[in-house]
Amino acid sequence: MKKIVVLSGAGVSAESGVPTFRDANGLWEGHDVMEVATPEGFAKNPGLVLEFYNQRRASLKSVEPNKAHHLIKKLEAYFEVIVITQNVDDLHERAGSSNIIHLHGELRKVRSTLDPQHVKYWEKDINLGDKCPRGGQLRPHIVWFGEDVPMIETAAKACSNADIIIIVGTSMQVYPAASLYQFAPAQTPIYYIDPNAKENIMGLPAQRIKTITDKATTGMAALYQELQMNYK
Repeated sequence: MKKIVVLSGAGVSAESGVPTFRDANGLWEGHDVMEVATPEGFAKNPGLVLEFYNQRRASLKSVEPNKAHHLIKKLEAYFEVIVITQNVDDLHERAGSSNIIHLHGELRKVRSTLDPQHVKYWEKDINLGDKCPRGGQLRPHIVWFGEDVPMIETAAKACSNADIIIIVGTSMQVYPAASLYQFAPAQTPIYYIDPNAKENIMGLPAQRIKTITDKATTGMAALYQELQMNYK
């Protein structure tokens, strides 16, 4: 069975109503990202940061996986599929995908500021005073700007064994995630789905990359049919 690695970004979840990270003014939901998505911001005003992510976590209850999420899951009928996502929501999980690597963390998990290995599932709000058994304040299990990306090596290894790469809903501007396709074998075909995709943004040989300038749902529908015909 051939292995597909899907690199998914904010454009996939946007069609479910999940806001993308930053708007044209560099703000996220009206906040400077440096205030709510950096260790320095958390140290300066932990209450603001916790409330910001509490609202993001609560908003997950009002969104559902869309057709793109479900089609990625359906590919498992024909391929071994690994989803490597920059998204911190759980929509790939709710669509049923069975092998997911979250590069930037997960909204429905927390970890300890004292013990980074203390990670647990968390549905409710995180409040100041919520602590791990060792006494460390709990924080969102999110990779903030300036922090290491713990899962990047696992993701790179998955790409190194890929027979097909699908890049969907990402502008290919956020590193190190944007460089992951480079770990794939030289002959691995790459499908790039994004409404603002520029033709062959990665400078790859034309026979290796196919650009689908469309949103995630309709782009994945077209690609799903093509993969069924060509690889099943």
